[in-house]
Amino acid sequence: MEELKNLKMEKRIKAGLSPLDEDTLEITKNMRASSPPASASDLLETQNHKRNKIFRRSLMKQSSLDDHDSLTMELESGVVDGNGDEVVELSEFDERRPAENGESQIFTTFQHKINSPPPAPLPLPRGLPWKPKVRLRDIDVFLKNARIKFIGYIFDDDRESLAGLPQPIHEGVKTLKEHMYTSLADLQIEKEEEIARNPFSAKEDDIELTPTEILYQAMLPSLPQYMIALLKILLAAAPTSKAKTDSINIMSDVLPEEMPMTVVQSMKLGLDVNRHKEIIVKAVSAILLLLLKHFKLNHVCQFEFMSQHLVFANCIPLVLKFFNQNIMGYVGATNMIPILDFPACVIGDQPELTAESLEIGYAAPYSWRNVYSCINLLRILNKLTKWKHSRIMMLVVFKSAPILKRTLKVRHAMMQLYVLKLLKMQTKYLGRQWRKSNMKTISAIYAKVRHHLNDDWAFGNDLDARPWDFQGEECALRASVDRFNNRRYTNNSKDDEYEPVDNCLSSVLGSSYDLSENFKKHYALWLEQEVFNVSIDWVKLLLVK
Repeated sequence: MEELKNLKMEKRIKAGLSPLDEDTLEITKNMRASSPPASASDLLETQNHKRNKIFRRSLMKQSSLDDHDSLTMELESGVVDGNGDEVVELSEFDERRPAENGESQIFTTFQHKINSPPPAPLPLPRGLPWKPKVRLRDIDVFLKNARIKFIGYIFDDDRESLAGLPQPIHEGVKTLKEHMYTSLADLQIEKEEEIARNPFSAKEDDIELTPTEILYQAMLPSLPQYMIALLKILLAAAPTSKAKTDSINIMSDVLPEEMPMTVVQSMKLGLDVNRHKEIIVKAVSAILLLLLKHFKLNHVCQFEFMSQHLVFANCIPLVLKFFNQNIMGYVGATNMIPILDFPACVIGDQPELTAESLEIGYAAPYSWRNVYSCINLLRILNKLTKWKHSRIMMLVVFKSAPILKRTLKVRHAMMQLYVLKLLKMQTKYLGRQWRKSNMKTISAIYAKVRHHLNDDWAFGNDLDARPWDFQGEECALRASVDRFNNRRYTNNSKDDEYEPVDNCLSSVLGSSYDLSENFKKHYALWLEQEVFNVSIDWVKLLLVK
């Protein structure tokens, strides 16, 4: 990733763009993981707990509140702040308090806790972790709406003249331009549009034979088959997939010729099979992510070509199926034998492999391999759906919101960041009721995900998100990518419409054509029906319109 970052920096400087001053990996290292949103069962349990507590308080006498026993009973049910949220529970404090504290000291501490207001939370770092971004199109939409409102006219492709607009609009345009971000993909798309408009006069840049370019040229003829093969392997290795007769056999390197005879051998084989699947998921997800990142850096059309074939091969529902499982159990899986891992397997005397020794030396609370695979798959899903309304609607149709919300239970900052990005994309399509019942998730999106100024992501007011244009959007993208591939990687680079047409009468009549045997056999009948029996008005034929 460091090499990819440096390569992107060099390309931006070469294209005359400002270098990037933010790195996702560095920012997420300092980002705190959010608490997962409560599930429906947790909310029902909390409501019943509060209802029982209120009912018990209503049965108490006012004088009994001064009694030590009744106060202790109240504290066992938890202290509640003004919003109805539990602040502290007695059982947790009993575990944390030192043993030498007496009962009276504990009672005094809790009595002070109730009478005094709750302590102020620790100050959070001021500001958001990301700088907001603005696309060129956002400035155009902002100026268009302002000009329609205050002037009544529209000036296309004019971002400088602000005559007739009030001073707050001037300040807004200045702020938008200060945060404007131009990517390499934007420059490449502008170049492709210019070549499409002027196929003869527009000059194409020289193709730099980088390792990524050489790889793309080699993969281009069979790239759809490669994507399908990788996704089939990923499907076969997914924990939620069921064994089928027509699926790929990925266990041929693991399963022994003879089945295990003892319990220890069966346990070892089971761990080895699960570990083998985890390694395959990790490898395939990393391959797909690296291909997408390098192709996008080399040329955006190469990235879009691979992305479209991944979408056509049902990559989006496959990734959602992968996350539609007990994600906490998958992340916390311990499918490994520490005494057989390197370097323990080559250091010192090896103990005998028994059922007890299978777990000796393992102390990690999670599987870094599975966390890595989950982050890779979430990043792939983000790259496939970013700024693509038709693919975002696929997330909505496949009901990805509850699946992604369950993934937030994993308290890992980078993993939560990409889950929140996916939820932010589809928030405007999920309706007001979903937003109302998921305000904690909305708050997490505000706190962690980068903001685009004038981005109305939480409401369905985006004019580009029109469902009837989704198919046209994909077709236009497909046509642009095919035009790019035909121009750069095939011999017939020019369109048939621009090929010269032979209008000379003598050359057309003098050229020889191969006639079929059936036509030669019935030539006389053809002359009779199509020539002799058809009256031709030669005057109308010679008239020039």
